[in-house]
Amino acid sequence: MKANDISLKSKNSIKDSKEDRVFGFIVDILLIIIGVMTIFPLIFVLSASVSDPVMVNSGQVLLLPKGFNLDGYKAVFENTWVLTGYRNSLIYTVAGTFLNVLVTFMAAYSLSRKDMYGHKIITIYMVFTMWFGGGLIPTFLVINKIGLVNRPIVMVILGLISIYNCIICRSFISSSIPIELQEAARIDGCNDFGILWKIVFPLSKPVLAILCLYYALGHWNGYFNALIYLDNRNYQPLQIFLREILIENTRVTVDDSIDLEAMVRRTQMAQVMKYSLIVVASLPMLAIYPFVQKFFVKGVMIGSIKG
Repeated sequence: MKANDISLKSKNSIKDSKEDRVFGFIVDILLIIIGVMTIFPLIFVLSASVSDPVMVNSGQVLLLPKGFNLDGYKAVFENTWVLTGYRNSLIYTVAGTFLNVLVTFMAAYSLSRKDMYGHKIITIYMVFTMWFGGGLIPTFLVINKIGLVNRPIVMVILGLISIYNCIICRSFISSSIPIELQEAARIDGCNDFGILWKIVFPLSKPVLAILCLYYALGHWNGYFNALIYLDNRNYQPLQIFLREILIENTRVTVDDSIDLEAMVRRTQMAQVMKYSLIVVASLPMLAIYPFVQKFFVKGVMIGSIKG
């Protein structure tokens, strides 16, 4: 009986046409090429960061490391400010991401409520700020006037909400969480905050994961705000110190030019340090991504047309 069912299914199954098979083959080849183009730079950077500087500069390192060497990482972590930068970046990333997501989610929920008076005008006003701003100098004058220059809190407060992320979150709540569910919770006695934290919040995990990823990446890679508003080295993030290390090791002074051998060694080490700096700066975010990857597909589809 089972054999008959299998043969019946095989007869009724739709076979791909020749054009479909050719199209599928081309798509597979393109995906393989794109995958190789994406993975190869990552493997090369990691291999070059643990390879002999001489082999890296001579072009002998292509995929696998040669002449295992950790001098690049030693040179990076010999700078005592690197740990200070790591500490500051972690604090800014964790605290900033938490506040960003909190404020963005609350604003998005408010704007998603059709019964909120003036929600359309507020949305237009917020969107207007995406294209028109005061500029760097007026912003600096305002930040200086309220006493936030050279204070670590400026790294968290400045850019507390992203209008783009707020619109994404609002679209998700409006399209994915039925208003009838919220009204049923209100009938059962929930107020607005109860609906927000007991109904909307648990059902918004995909968009919250994406917001955490976007905001965390922004804080971890934050460089320009620290360069403008922070002078105290004890408050500066990791990216500032990595930039200083790279500049110091690529600068060639008059004394270096006298000793040709020392100048060559320093130049070779500078090349390896570039790759080591990339790994040091990227590793935390690469470690976080697998935990939110399952939400990424749902997140990028937010706002799409639903049939």
